Amino acid sequence: MKMHRLDIDLVEMSLDVVKFAIHRITNARPVLGYPKSEEELRRLVGETITPKGIGGEKAFSLFKEVLMKASVPIDHPRHLAFVPASPTRAAVLFDLVTSAANVHGAFWLEGAGCIFAENQAMEWLVSLTGMPDGAFGVFTSGGTAANLSAMVTAREWWRSKDKEKEHTRGIVIAARTAHSSIKAMAKVIDADVILVDTDGPFLGSQFTDTLESLSPVDRERVFAVIATGGTTNAGIVDDLSGIAAVCESNDIWFHCDAAYGGGALAAPSVRHLFDGIERSDSVTIDPHKWLFSPYDCGAIIYKNPEFARQTHTQEGSYLDIISDEGARGFNPADYQVQLTRRIRGLPLWFSLAMHGTDRYTEAIERGIELAQIAGKLITECEDMELVREPSLSCVLFRRKGWSPSDYRDWTYKNHRRGIALVAPTKWKVGEEFETVTRFCFINPDTTEEDIRIILFTMM
Repeated sequence: MKMHRLDIDLVEMSLDVVKFAIHRITNARPVLGYPKSEEELRRLVGETITPKGIGGEKAFSLFKEVLMKASVPIDHPRHLAFVPASPTRAAVLFDLVTSAANVHGAFWLEGAGCIFAENQAMEWLVSLTGMPDGAFGVFTSGGTAANLSAMVTAREWWRSKDKEKEHTRGIVIAARTAHSSIKAMAKVIDADVILVDTDGPFLGSQFTDTLESLSPVDRERVFAVIATGGTTNAGIVDDLSGIAAVCESNDIWFHCDAAYGGGALAAPSVRHLFDGIERSDSVTIDPHKWLFSPYDCGAIIYKNPEFARQTHTQEGSYLDIISDEGARGFNPADYQVQLTRRIRGLPLWFSLAMHGTDRYTEAIERGIELAQIAGKLITECEDMELVREPSLSCVLFRRKGWSPSDYRDWTYKNHRRGIALVAPTKWKVGEEFETVTRFCFINPDTTEEDIRIILFTMM
């Protein structure tokens, strides 16, 4: 068929694509795009999916001139909202290679070489956690898929110890500061969630108090606790050692969600905050956050991967060959909820292989340093004040006298003018939630001058 053949039009369009990609990744200051309404985009773009097609040149022109400009580059140095990302140029380029290779990364039979490379990157991640020999993991689409995979594994491990619990609805305990995916995941697996109120780290003593407050029946239903290694909102690291001790004494699965903060395991200045993570039964880390990989790349690590393999391995007659002696090897599909998967860990592998782990440490330490710089600049400004001391690469602060609408209008104004994307959030002060604003530093190309420019717009 013609659409699977290489013709001159496709060659010319491909060259345009390559030129765009090279320009994009070599431009340290991309334009901060601003969203347009669906109606405006439809007017500008028109119908693109037609019986005869509109041609690659026109489609790419629409992408470059309209669609991309209505989207936000996640690696803009003044994109400090949510948890941004800043993939290395090496990782971005190799993501193109990964797509072009078109390898199915679910089974060793099909993807042995690429999976081998992924696994070398995974070995480094596991080493950061300090988990015992035998711990290992797999790359996922992100933190939500990783947390879901871990929780399904935890529940099935819990049920395997007592067959009478085979149809029992379990309970997960976490702090209210845990990531929103925890509640979403619980809906998927039909589990109850108990959220513990805390203004700081989720402590082992709070976990103990929560367990003791439950009825004997409900206490038996608790199959996992989720601690956070760097909360998304404020960068808080929970009391991992304390929670680990309670889990061990009560035979409860201990999961650490370090999707955002896990990158800081490579930073000596804050590594002590994560003491106890090595005692986790499972750990989530998102390389597409603070380990400079392109979207989408999460990871789930298990202390005992066999529990995950027993939970997630899929069976079917057409898959029998996968477990044959001649095809035997590490099958990523056996350790998480996804069967079909791209080899999403390869860009991380290539970037690590090219740059070395020392440069990763330097880049992560820079994010922590930027948070401290921002905190100092805020305390020096009489119109602003910190809500709490910076933690990891997160900074929460208020503009004195501002209402929630002031923060919202300021966010839109700065974004529309192409200055920055910094979003408001909420922080509990006493019994009330206050609207404040937040920086999250991931990009080592962000400068002190960038911070000053953003703060100046709040004067």
